[in-house]
Amino acid sequence: MTYEIYIHVPFCLRRCGYCDFNTYTATDLGAGASRGNYADMVIREMELTRQWQLDHGIEEPPASTVFFGGGTPTILSADDLVAMLDAIRRIWGIVPGAEITTEANPDTVNEYYINRLAEGGFTRISFGMQSAVPHVLKTLDRTHTPANVKAGVEAANKVGLRSSVDLIYGAPGESLDDWRTSAKTAIDLGVNHISAYALTVEPTTKMGRQIAAGTLPKPNDDDEAAKYEIADDLFAAAGLEWYEVSNWARPGYESQHNLGYWRNVDWVGLGPGAHSHYNARPSIEALRAWDIAHPRLWGTAINESRMPWAGSEEITPTENLEELMMLGLRIREGLDLDRINHAIAAMGGLTAAADAETSLNPIDIDQLQPMVEEGLITITADVEGHSRVIPTRRGRLLNDAVIETFFDLAGV
Repeated sequence: MTYEIYIHVPFCLRRCGYCDFNTYTATDLGAGASRGNYADMVIREMELTRQWQLDHGIEEPPASTVFFGGGTPTILSADDLVAMLDAIRRIWGIVPGAEITTEANPDTVNEYYINRLAEGGFTRISFGMQSAVPHVLKTLDRTHTPANVKAGVEAANKVGLRSSVDLIYGAPGESLDDWRTSAKTAIDLGVNHISAYALTVEPTTKMGRQIAAGTLPKPNDDDEAAKYEIADDLFAAAGLEWYEVSNWARPGYESQHNLGYWRNVDWVGLGPGAHSHYNARPSIEALRAWDIAHPRLWGTAINESRMPWAGSEEITPTENLEELMMLGLRIREGLDLDRINHAIAAMGGLTAAADAETSLNPIDIDQLQPMVEEGLITITADVEGHSRVIPTRRGRLLNDAVIETFFDLAGV
């Protein structure tokens, strides 16, 4: 059984114009949720969470991956990150060889900082590179330079930490050549993992308001598709294979933490706005929960020794089936069609009793042939003889439509 832990650090030096994550620039947000006290507050949440798990008959194994995200986790001291990792080791345990990652803004780390992470047990660092082109970085409100990223990767290499870089494509004013420059620069860093995400513009962000006002051009779907194909070609030529729609790695360097999400394992999320996921077991139904978003209210709950959840919900069998299909169709290992049909068969009586209008249907390979002929998916057999549905590059570009077709075929 796999168990993962995610820690959200909601602090940033400044808020980027495109960002709508749960992040804050203030150093102290009240109720103990300050940069200086944050590690202590998260450790207290760990203890509350562990007690909640025991009270509900949940005995999780040692953590197989730990991921610090944000925000900017490296805005905290390296000692703070190590202290939280040590607390996980004490409260749940960590399996030997576990993947321990932190995201990092290249502006906030140096060789000493990275050395301390390595000494404390971290194995991986993910740098927020975004672009290698100065005018694109300016549009994105990023303050680092490509030289910062290169220095960070070199420092990580010296102490044996694996490095990844995150890129964003589709920023207003970014040309195809700009994007090629960013992708090639990332490859030239010699990292074994690259994430590349299409820019998503939310109307409430600074960039969203600029686009609405006409001072910045709106991202274009065709432009983003062309940039995805450029990235896929360049990364593949450099030996990095896609293993999820937005992620490429050399074989053996895939992010195990991210794969856990896509495989729908158990994970606990700690920190303001973080989400947790528990699969069904005899003691509880499948469950999704989310922490209070504002750090002050989150801190107040912890100070009152109560779980700092804003809410939770049971995941119904039908919702779980939808998630299995949605997640399986994003990854290179593919959707296990036999697993899906087994789940549909097991749900037949339950669904009919719960909702007379719902009629789930097993998915036959013959029904998938139109998508094969359209070049959206391929179907292979794994070592166990299970049929695996894998999206092609065109299927990745049209992933939402592929998923919707599966929902229709299954009747969910």
